[in-house]
Amino acid sequence: MKRILTSLILVAGLIFTACEKKTPRVKDAPSSSGNPLTAPVDYLGAVAKAKKTADKSIDMTGVNQAIKLFQAQEGRNPKSLNELVGDYLPQIPNPPTGMKFEYNPATAEAKLVPK
Repeated sequence: MKRILTSLILVAGLIFTACEKKTPRVKDAPSSSGNPLTAPVDYLGAVAKAKKTADKSIDMTGVNQAIKLFQAQEGRNPKSLNELVGDYLPQIPNPPTGMKFEYNPATAEAKLVPK
């Protein structure tokens, strides 16, 4: 009798674990092919993309801080990014390849946009 009860519990456990709903796995890097032979190329592509993103955010952080400092000291928005050169920035940073700075003097918002 104990063997039958133990067997039933074991079968019930197997049925419940087999019926568990599985969620689909999401790829970590959509550009990765998953092929070990192309892994070095996939890695270098991911590094280049990460560098471009990091450069973009570093450039924008410096420019936006300079704009805020200008606003605090001058009491107005700069008319252009060139007005920041000298006292607030040594020079306007070079945007990443294929990008350019866009500045709106009314809102004092600077952003990088594609050329």
